[in-house]
Order: sequence, then structure tokens, then C-alpha cells
Amino acid sequence: MRRFLAFRSRSPRVADLPPVSASWTGASPPTCPVCRALLAGAPRYVRHRVCDNCGFHFRLGARERLARLVDPDTFRETDAHLVSDDPLDFADDLPYRDRLVAQREQTGLTDAAVTGTGKLRGHRVSLAVLDFGFMGGSMGVVVGEKVARAAEVARRERQPLVTVVASGGARMQEGILSLLQMAKTAAAIQRLHDEGVPHLSVLTNPTTGGVFASFASLGDVIVAEPAALIGFAGPRVVEQTLGVALPPGSHTAEFLLAHGMIDDVVDRGRLRAYLGTLLDTLDAPRSRRKPAGHPMGAAATAPRLSPWEIVQRARDPERPTALDYIERMTEGFVELHGDRESGDDPAIVAGVGLLDGRPLAIVGMERGHGEDAARRHFGRPYPEGYRKAQRLMRLAARVGLPVVTLVDTPGAYPGVEAEERGLAGEIAETLALMSGLQTPTVAVVIGEGGSGGALALALADRVLMQEQAIYSVIAPEGAAAILYRDAGRAAEIAPSLRLVAPDLRQVGVVDAIVPEPSGGARCDPDAAAAILQDAIVRHLDTLQAQPIDRLVRARFERYQRVGRDRTRIEEVAHRDPRANRGEPVGVEAGTTPGASTTDGEPRGSEEHRQARPPEPGVTDHQDQPPRPSR
Repeated sequence: MRRFLAFRSRSPRVADLPPVSASWTGASPPTCPVCRALLAGAPRYVRHRVCDNCGFHFRLGARERLARLVDPDTFRETDAHLVSDDPLDFADDLPYRDRLVAQREQTGLTDAAVTGTGKLRGHRVSLAVLDFGFMGGSMGVVVGEKVARAAEVARRERQPLVTVVASGGARMQEGILSLLQMAKTAAAIQRLHDEGVPHLSVLTNPTTGGVFASFASLGDVIVAEPAALIGFAGPRVVEQTLGVALPPGSHTAEFLLAHGMIDDVVDRGRLRAYLGTLLDTLDAPRSRRKPAGHPMGAAATAPRLSPWEIVQRARDPERPTALDYIERMTEGFVELHGDRESGDDPAIVAGVGLLDGRPLAIVGMERGHGEDAARRHFGRPYPEGYRKAQRLMRLAARVGLPVVTLVDTPGAYPGVEAEERGLAGEIAETLALMSGLQTPTVAVVIGEGGSGGALALALADRVLMQEQAIYSVIAPEGAAAILYRDAGRAAEIAPSLRLVAPDLRQVGVVDAIVPEPSGGARCDPDAAAAILQDAIVRHLDTLQAQPIDRLVRARFERYQRVGRDRTRIEEVAHRDPRANRGEPVGVEAGTTPGASTTDGEPRGSEEHRQARPPEPGVTDHQDQPPRPSR
């Protein structure tokens, strides 16, 4: 029986990587194949093999790639002598075994993957990099085995896995054994996911076939180089197989970004910094940090405003948006894009970063300012926005990051496009996910919290609300149109909706009110962000001190209690047999329907209020200084 893998046990070695700044020494100066610019001595070409004129990215070999990613003298190669032994005795115009020998001599590699461990901006990582120069970077048994082993090292050492792909797909010379490497590598990455170890996937030119349809598409974060050809089947294969012409720009990194399949398109010159910033959050210690604290003196006693005046302030176009707060509150924030199904909704901003030194995931509803507001649908999310939020939340729970949501929307986008793509189902799915998410959650209403579209991101362990924000089942205009057939009476109906922060805290919907600077958040966004940051950090500090199972149970019980007392009152009234027989009840009978508790104390009495235990997950304070008595 012919064996197809040769396992040679040798100790890992520090790789001999080429220098990153090697200058051109060829006989003729290099030119860009796209713009024909001469590149000899051009800085970007010398350093990154990128055209200084048009940005075209030349292909890099695996070792060149590693030299540009890992910290100097830290890469230690593993499984360097794992080789294929022609499992099918395959031959075309050249026996496969002879072809392998020629490829090894030409590239200096034993196969199309180089794997090992090293440091990336100080973070210990496992790496698997494919080299297109070795049989088109195709995945045979050796490539699949080395990728799976790299994932296992990452899992065992609990260090992130970074994969960089340049591949034409499966290796036909190894037949079905090559095809099954898709299953092997996908299973290895899933095991990594189950252990909460991050996988960062980089797609380069080209990325196609079985590699793209297995481990390369299973990254927690997926980025691609500009203009890289990416797709399950290459454009030429698609056109010849289906007999149809493809639209311009299909099968590119930019096409995938626009359709929600990858997180970003990253120029090679900033790829190392991008991955390092991500690792600063994803690989950060999960121990709690002592909050730095921000002086609450930045807040001022707000004048008494009517509910309708607060509605106007909450909707103010100049009021800080989610991105305004994220930029001011976080360090190293990396925005992630796409729902991995159909698109990237600009009305939802999602990413990871550091808040007061602690790693976390942030999801915000983004209204935008000025001309950008229309691009962001004025903060009305589409179904793909909720799917993007779900994706980030699942990633956060998997790797142990708390989740903070910033709620600011007049409501989900109600158009037919949203209905076609399953809007109601995605809102429901987001609610269900947040109810049992295995990580601490804090939601903050920072502007307008409109209906179920807002609630989808507000089912949290702690719900905070800025004092000039609103949160309601319906907009005042909608309520007035329904009740009075006149939307112009919105100011009249606004107080009855109980949509301002003090009312919502009184009924237990909101746990704490976050004060704003004098004149509102728009007058001093920096101070507003500092106050908000302090409130979030203090609540996270409390939440992260609790066991996660207790936290999730308290979250479930909290929302199960909503309205339960008032439902019980109605049930008592309807069940009273005297009422059914026409006998006097309530005041006429000497009692008030529903006025007694199960222990006999009058509901609402001082004795009952004092005896009633505090509700789990609800604080007895609000995040604002005491106000002077009037």
C-alpha cells in the first residue's frame, strides 16, 4: 500500500525569512501590469510589492508574506518536512511525483502551505500561509494536514490563528482525498471556535474553490487585499460552464465587501497594523480592570423640559450619534462589516475595541450627520443590519467579550425590501439571541428608541438611558394619527406615552439615567461621552463580577416579570365569582379589586414596598448627581 503522507519528526526551527526591504536587482526594471508604471526603487513596491502609482498588489510567496507580518526573529516553522507521496499514482503530461519534485526545487517549499508560530505586534499567534507559486496554492493532503495542525496548536496554546490564502482550490492530482481536506480543515476551525480561540482570515489574489469554501471562509474576521480575485468558481470557469457573461467587478474583494461577505478590504501596507489592532482586543486579558472614573461634575442640572421638548432634543440632527460616542470612548476600535449573507447595513455599526482599557464588542445604531444620514437610512436598520449585530454578538460570547449596544433609531426600515429579506424574523432572532447571550450586556438609549427596531438591541442585563433620550412603543406622531386621526397633536399625546427617562425608570424598564452636559449632549459631545463611558464601565464592572450563568438567569427572569403584576390584578378582577353573579365587588364590598398581595398586605402600601425584595438586574440608583429641591 502506498502511503500518501511522510511524517518526519524534526524539531521546529526559526524560519529563514527574506528581508522585507530587499531592493530590485534584476536585469530590467519591474513595471506594473495594470498602469505600466516603472517600479524600480519605488517605496511601496520595495517594501510591500504594491504599485506606488495605481495600488496594484503583486503576489507574494508564503515566506515573503510572513516576513511582512510577524515580528522579527519570532517565527518558528512547524511541519516543514511533511510531504505528499502521490496517493493516486496520478499522471497527465508529467507524473505527479515528478511535478512535485520540480515544484519543490523551484520554490524551496515542501508543499503549498507554510505553518508555524510567532508574534504579530507582540501577540503570540499560530499561522498558516498558502503560496500560489507551489501548484497554484492548491489544497492537497499536506496543505489540509498542516492547516489542521496549525489550528490544533492554536487551540492547545489558546492563541489566535491567522491564515493567509492564495489558492486555486483543491488539488485534482490527489482526487477525493484532496476534496476531503475541506471537511478536515472546516472541522478543525469549528473546534477552534468551540474553544473561543479567534481565527483571522486574510484572502489574497486569488482565493477560489475548496479553500475558499472551507477554512478561509470560517474566520471570525475576514479581510481581503484590494482587487483580489475571490469566488467559489473563477470567472472563466463560470462563464464557460454557464455560458453567460459576468457583470463587471464580480469575484473581487470589493464585490464581497459590498455584499456583506467580508469585514473589510485592507491594503497590504496596513494589514499588519490592522491585524495587530484586532489582536489588541481579541487577545486581551479578560480580567476586570479598575475603572479610571470620570468626574460627574461634567454633568449639569438640566432644566425641566416637557416630554415633547425632550422628543425634539432626542431627534436633534446635531445630537451625538453612536459613531461619535465610539470614537470618543474607545481605543483601537475596528469596525467589522457584513452579515455573511447578503449585505452590509450602514445603519448598524459593529466592531471591537477597548473601553477604558477593557476589551469589548460594540453595536450601535448610526443615524449619521448631514449628507451621510441618507446613506445610513437615518438610522433605520435593514434585516442585514440585525444579522450583522447577531454575528458580532456571537463572536463576543465565543471569545469572552462583553457587549455594549447604543440604541438610536426611529424604528426599523419598513419598506418592501426589508420585508423581502425577513425584517420581522431578524428582529425576533436578535431578541432571542440577546436573551440568552453568554456574556454581560449593557444597552444605552442615546437618542430615539423607536419600537421593536430599538428593542432588538436593548434586551440587556443593564439598560441605561441618557436623560434627553426617548424610548417608546410608537412615535408620538403615530400615536396621535391613530388616536386622534391627526399627527399634529403629537405634543399633546407625548406625556401619555411615558417615553422619557424618569418615567421609564419608575416602571423598571430603565436601570439608570445617564446625565448630559448643560444644554444637552449636542452642546458638549466630549463631556457627554466621558459621562457615558463612566456609566458603562461601572455597570460592566458590576456585571463582570458575577458568574455568567447567574447573569443569564437574572436576565431571563427580568424580562419574564415585565407587566406580570398588572396582569395579576386584571386576573383577580375577572376571576372574582361575585362579579360574575352580579354581586358587589371592590369598594362596594369593602375591598378594591386586586388591591391585596398574596401575603395579605395592601398592594402599594409602604409595608409592602419595604418588604418586597429588589428585582435582580435592576439598580436602586441612577447615574446622575442629586438635584436640588425646588
